[in-house]
Amino acid sequence: MSATADHAETNLAVRLGFQPDQVVQEIGYDEDVDQELREAIEEATGTELVDEDYDDVADAVVLWFREDDGDLTDALVDAIAYMEEGGQILLLTPKTGRDGYVEPSEIGEAATTAGLSQSKSTNAGKDWSGTRLVTPKAASKKR
Repeated sequence: MSATADHAETNLAVRLGFQPDQVVQEIGYDEDVDQELREAIEEATGTELVDEDYDDVADAVVLWFREDDGDLTDALVDAIAYMEEGGQILLLTPKTGRDGYVEPSEIGEAATTAGLSQSKSTNAGKDWSGTRLVTPKAASKKR
């Protein structure tokens, strides 16, 4: 890959909201994931992705999800448990026509049920679409 292509991939990670020094937990890793996107996220954050066994809170979660991976709402609720308040989830699902494709309506419904705000979907690689989901910011606490 050329330096220009490397830069484009890193820019994708930055456009998806990844920032230096973030701890990013990856859930749903399998051999079909987009390795270039994973590397771009690591380059943008300057840290390696941590796996599902990570036992501290993360700033963001990358969730690879396919239609046959179970219940999307449950997966999102589980992902929220791993994150700081106000964190983001990058939900990555196979593009239309690919094995494991997830309907946009299912993503929207699951995000709403899990209490997440959804942004537009974006191209996140050759075979993957990305949807940025954000947890609500903590309300100011009254004492």
